[in-house]
Amino acid sequence: MTFSVNTNASALSALQNLNITGRGLGKVQTQINTGLKVASAKDNAAVFSIAQSLRADVSGLNAVKSSLDRAMSTIDVAIAAGEAVSDLLIEMKEKAVAAKDAGLDTASRTALNDEFEELRNQISSIVSNAEFNGTNAVDGSNPIVAITNDDGSNTITIAAQTLSLGSTSVTVAGTTTIGTASAASTAVGLIDASISNVNSSLSALGAGARRLELQQDFAAKLSDSIEVGIGNLVDADMAKASANLQAMQVKQQLGLQALSIANQAPQAAVSLFQ
Repeated sequence: MTFSVNTNASALSALQNLNITGRGLGKVQTQINTGLKVASAKDNAAVFSIAQSLRADVSGLNAVKSSLDRAMSTIDVAIAAGEAVSDLLIEMKEKAVAAKDAGLDTASRTALNDEFEELRNQISSIVSNAEFNGTNAVDGSNPIVAITNDDGSNTITIAAQTLSLGSTSVTVAGTTTIGTASAASTAVGLIDASISNVNSSLSALGAGARRLELQQDFAAKLSDSIEVGIGNLVDADMAKASANLQAMQVKQQLGLQALSIANQAPQAAVSLFQ
């Protein structure tokens, strides 16, 4: 056995092992602090790269969900407007049918016509105000568009409906009145056609709403699945990390004792000179 006070191989070896244990302990502590076994590219470059790509997909899907939410709100407003227009047309039909009575006195006919015109004008008010986030889907000007994938290349488009007075759907014009029995008879025909057309528009909007709901459900499930996949790749097993922490702490304590013992070895050379 060679004794040297200049080079203590045992101490150097003990120090190297202690440093390795220290790095392992730091890694385990990081896992416990962050909950991640792969927190940076240094931990596992390939897995970190895959996880980052998946996180980018999730970020894109968050934008998809926001777009679908806006589209859903827009179509909800459009449906509410369509239903209101349909209800007004039904009320207008009641007034028009009553005004068809040739034996109706002038005062009653005038009163019916006044109510009819108020209901008619309310249609214009509803249609012009049925807007959400700058999109009006019932005045024929804007379709409802929502992105459906994480790069925005695919979309769902719900066609705009035209429920304005005098349109192909609402054939009742802004000048339609029921001031005479003849005018009332004409108005009834226009209202019947309008009710049928508005119901068709509501059907189209309802189908579009259902499609958006299905896409919302899919986007949410897809996002959740990717999140779980990322977790499987990078999340730390906390039970395992806890066990490793205890083991590393014990190894560190033993390593310190080993280093202390190794540092005492050169003192044995002193006994050779006594």
